[in-house]
Amino acid sequence: MEIDSKNAVIVPEGAFIIGTYDENGVPNAMNAAWGIQSDYEEIALFLAQHKTTENLKKTGAFTVAFATKNTVQISDYFGIESGADVNKIEKAGVHVHKSANVNAPIIEEYPLVLECEVTEWDEKREMLRGKIVAQQADESILTDGKVDLGKLQPIMYDASFHVYRVIGEVVGKAFKDGLAIKNK
Repeated sequence: MEIDSKNAVIVPEGAFIIGTYDENGVPNAMNAAWGIQSDYEEIALFLAQHKTTENLKKTGAFTVAFATKNTVQISDYFGIESGADVNKIEKAGVHVHKSANVNAPIIEEYPLVLECEVTEWDEKREMLRGKIVAQQADESILTDGKVDLGKLQPIMYDASFHVYRVIGEVVGKAFKDGLAIKNK
C-alpha cells in the first residue's frame, strides 16, 4: 500500500532541546527533531526561524540537551510555546546555569548536554551547524566513563503517531555481528 510521501517515516527523529540566551541574557529553549551528528565534534540541526535562531545568530552559541523518558513533559512543552511570547524556562520551572565553555544555558534537569559554538547558520536552508566544544554528563548515566543509552533513556519523536518513544535496548553489536556473514 502506498502512503503519502509528505508523511514519510525517517527514523530516528531526535528530541533535542536547544538552549540559547537572548541579547539580554534571558535563557530560552526549544524542542527540535531534525538533527544529526555530522562529523566528529559537530552537530547539524534543521531549524525554521524561531526565537532560538535569532538568539544563536547574536550569541554564536547554543546547547543541545537530549530529551529523556524522565523529561518528556518539559521537553514537549519547549516545543509548544514560542520563546517570543513567553519565558519558557521560567514557566517550566527548570533550573539553568551558564555553560562554562560557551555563551548558552545548561538546563540542569537534562543529564546530557552538548555545549556548541555556531560554525554555520544557513538561513535559506534553515540549517545550523555547530562545533561541540564540551559535553556535560551526569554520573548517573555513565558506565565506565561512557554515556550509557540504557541509563540515559533518550526519547525520539515518532512523526507517524505524534508520540515520543524511548531508545535504549541493545539488539546487537556494531562491527561484530556482521562478521558471521563476512567470514562465511
